[in-house]
Amino acid sequence: MGERPDLRVQLAPRHGRGLILSNPIMIASGIAGYGIEYGEVADIQSLGAVVCKGTTLIPREGNPQPRLLETASGLLNSIGLENIGVEALVRDKAPTWATWRVPVIVNVAGETVEGYVAVASKLEGVPGISGIELNISCPNVSAGGIEFCMRPELAARVTAAVRSATTLPLIVKLSPNAPDIKEVALAVEAAGADALTLINTLKGMAIDIDEKCPSLANAVGGLSGPAIKPLALYTVFETAKVTRIPLIGCGGIACGRDALEFIVAGATAVQVGTAGLTSPGVCITLLEEMERYMRDNGVDSITDLIGTARRES
Repeated sequence: MGERPDLRVQLAPRHGRGLILSNPIMIASGIAGYGIEYGEVADIQSLGAVVCKGTTLIPREGNPQPRLLETASGLLNSIGLENIGVEALVRDKAPTWATWRVPVIVNVAGETVEGYVAVASKLEGVPGISGIELNISCPNVSAGGIEFCMRPELAARVTAAVRSATTLPLIVKLSPNAPDIKEVALAVEAAGADALTLINTLKGMAIDIDEKCPSLANAVGGLSGPAIKPLALYTVFETAKVTRIPLIGCGGIACGRDALEFIVAGATAVQVGTAGLTSPGVCITLLEEMERYMRDNGVDSITDLIGTARRES
């Protein structure tokens, strides 16, 4: 069968320590809890990386039920950042992560720049934590509730502040709800981000026509799943034209060919979200399918495929 293809990728080439993954398959934030739960149903050590659920300075109960709703080819969620808080994460979860070979990246959320910095500071130097992913799709209470992701200057401000507060590799997760996501990408790249995750969920809702009210208790949710894949893929393709740091594709990935589309479009790695809820072992299947494709097509290294679809429009 010959040698196995080289699936290793570097997520933070301009960071002093870097962040090398054994393969480009990551489990997205919010899908596998803290990863420990996922390990009960699939071989978590086979993944490239795990992104734990969004973490805030203090614990959050999240939004009231109902907060999940299936849609045509997708899922609406309005979880509301339910989490145990950063201190419990460091105390109760990180010691387990420190025994793993798979790197764990902590997704960080907040309502102020100071809140993001406080969480990042508490993660500094903690064994078992390999990086930070900033969720900037949060309302900035200091700016009247405007989400950090909506304006390049706000996105850059929080990125720069966290960059100054941590020596960990820093990934920023961008939202397709921004007026110009490429401008936001360039701003956070200049502010010190090591990589970008594209994309977070799209805002959406559903209506219960019998009860004459929104189907979700919080009315608005985030749309994910196969329905958003074309938009996510387009965003990666376009953003790869203007940025120099690695991109992580996310949105509707459910099979190996989906993952490869993102890599050929310009992503260095991919995150699996909604598909992991319906089929917990899907990440392992994706990995096998990618490796089979590489063997069948004589591709020695996954890096040989990154961005090969780029064309000047």
